[in-house]
Amino acid sequence: MQPRISRQSAQRQACRRPAAAADDARLSDELAAVISGARRRAVRDGDRQIDTAHLLHSLLERDPDVYAVFGEGPQIARLLGYLVQRSIGYGLRWQGTVEDSGAVPVVLDGDGFSPLAASAMGHACRRAARRGDTQARGLDLLAAIVVDPQARAVEVLGRAGIDADAVRARIDDRRDEYGDRPGGYGDRRDEHDEYAVGGEAPR
Repeated sequence: MQPRISRQSAQRQACRRPAAAADDARLSDELAAVISGARRRAVRDGDRQIDTAHLLHSLLERDPDVYAVFGEGPQIARLLGYLVQRSIGYGLRWQGTVEDSGAVPVVLDGDGFSPLAASAMGHACRRAARRGDTQARGLDLLAAIVVDPQARAVEVLGRAGIDADAVRARIDDRRDEYGDRPGGYGDRRDEHDEYAVGGEAPR
């Protein structure tokens, strides 16, 4: 059965599986390395799919721009601690379940990204395109995975005492990181797109 969502594009389909995403020319080399790292972590943890918490963990390990959004201090230490502990602690209840926001029907097409993580990949690609960049980068993906309150990444952030809205604000504050490009990095017009039922942004 195909997902009942008209705005699911070929771009998202290309981002659906980790192998395809890592080779996709629309991802920067750094982001491709992040995806590969998230895939290895998922396999190591015995998880069937890459979820947004895997992506967040890999982003923090491999992308200094993402790490800089959180800064130094006790919060980032707690966040990394929670991410490391997922396979022996709170993350055990996620095993055998699918990360999904409920916004669109779940389509299980084998190992790969969770539905919510797949949406985040497409969202990151669109953010990059909006500012005129041909490749999505780490901050694009970070912005995408903290949009949906049902994301496992957002739950881990909350456990560490970090507010997802504050993270998005910090990303917007760093809009000049990639230079003055059409649309600007801080363009927020598509911030909640694709996460609401029927593709309509929440009011």
